[in-house]
Amino acid sequence: MGELENLIAPGLIIASVIVSYFIFSRQSARLKLERETVISEARTEAERIRNESRQESQSWATQQRDDVQKEVREARKEIKQSEREIRKREDKLDRRMDLLAKKETNLESLESDLDQRSGRIQDKEAAVEDLIEQQKENLERVASMSRDEARDNLLESMKQEVDHEGDQMIQRMVDRVKDRAEDKCKSILASTLQRISATYCQESTVTSVEIASDDMKGRIIGREGRNIRAFEKTTGVDVIVDDSPGVITLSCFDPIRREMGSRALSKLLQDGRIHPSRIEEIVAETKSSLNEEIQKSGVQVSYDLDLPGIHPKLVTLLGRLKYRTSYSQNVLSHSVEVANICGMIAAEFGLDQALAKRCGLFHDLGKAVDHQFEGGHPEIGATILKRYDEAPEVVNSAASHHNDVPQESIYAVLTQAADAISGSRPGARGESLDRYIERLEKLEGLVNSFSGVSNAQAIQAGREVRVFVNAHKVSDKKATRLAHDIAKEIEDQLTYPGEVKITLIRETRVVEYAR
Repeated sequence: MGELENLIAPGLIIASVIVSYFIFSRQSARLKLERETVISEARTEAERIRNESRQESQSWATQQRDDVQKEVREARKEIKQSEREIRKREDKLDRRMDLLAKKETNLESLESDLDQRSGRIQDKEAAVEDLIEQQKENLERVASMSRDEARDNLLESMKQEVDHEGDQMIQRMVDRVKDRAEDKCKSILASTLQRISATYCQESTVTSVEIASDDMKGRIIGREGRNIRAFEKTTGVDVIVDDSPGVITLSCFDPIRREMGSRALSKLLQDGRIHPSRIEEIVAETKSSLNEEIQKSGVQVSYDLDLPGIHPKLVTLLGRLKYRTSYSQNVLSHSVEVANICGMIAAEFGLDQALAKRCGLFHDLGKAVDHQFEGGHPEIGATILKRYDEAPEVVNSAASHHNDVPQESIYAVLTQAADAISGSRPGARGESLDRYIERLEKLEGLVNSFSGVSNAQAIQAGREVRVFVNAHKVSDKKATRLAHDIAKEIEDQLTYPGEVKITLIRETRVVEYAR
């Protein structure tokens, strides 16, 4: 049994070896077959990849070649286009060069011709100058006149021609302005004046107070004149007690003091108790009530004209104008009328109506305090208005309405025109005989000072002047210019309300006798 096992064990080992070899051979054959299959597939895949790469490379190379050829063709096309443009420019430059060469040749020839002509002109100028000198000598010899005399005659002739043309031009300008402006001005002024309805009260610097009997005069005078002295001292008004029956006259330059004195005296006469202490008491009450009335008058004016925002001090000054007169015309009534006229004219022109009214209302404001300050009322009024921050147009209108300063706005012109309209209305102002005669004499003297005027006569209270001229010294054309010069001189030299009409009369009279 042990020997059998020893024999079987090697056999088993050999058999296992043979089986292992057989299995290994089979596996090696299979692996070899698989390896060859893989290698074959790899070669096939590699060949496929190589073919695809070759095709892609050929396609990419073809595309690149096509792109390069296309770019080359475009570049060649651009180069050819540039070459054509360059050739065109060269052709143009060649033509320009040819033209410049021709122009240069022409210029040289022209310069040569100009030099020749210049020489000939100089020769001719010299010949002409010689000829002119000869002619001048001949003219002087024939006319028996020197060169200076001939020049003076020529200048005089030219001056006459220029004067003649100037007269014609002035006449044409005057006619044109009249045609365009006269109708418009008439329409505006007529409309304005028709809308203005004003009454006038002539006032003076004295006031008469009626008394019940002449016995009251003694009571007013008082013992040894103490009552009248107390009254005059307290009111600043002069009391005139004369032989006039039934009246006592109060005189004062300040209209407000005069009004206060009149009211105080009337109260004293009604009260009957006339002595210094009562006089002071009555005057104080009257002064207080008068101040209240002045303030109310100013407020009423601003309300009537619809002008809000007026400074209280200016309102007080407006109220004081109620007791101020100018040429016997109440200044407050005049100012209100001027304001209304300014507003109406401004409305016609499409301007600021409220501003125009303000300019007209305040133009004479300086008259409320002109007795307290130095200077004319335009300057005083302008200073006050500027102090209370009124508009520049209002300040300039007050300062320039008598031409003391230049007018800086259309509102100043309107104010001056409205002031003249208000002052020149019939019955608006009174004038003393001496001042009336003096004004007419100044007007006639100014007109008579012009050369060629033989006589001047002021008519219609100085609103028209008839000018008689020498027909031998003043021609028809010269007459127009002379009338214009006279009007301008009157505007510059004289102060007057409204306008002055200049009527220039030129006539030639021939008188002969048949015997």
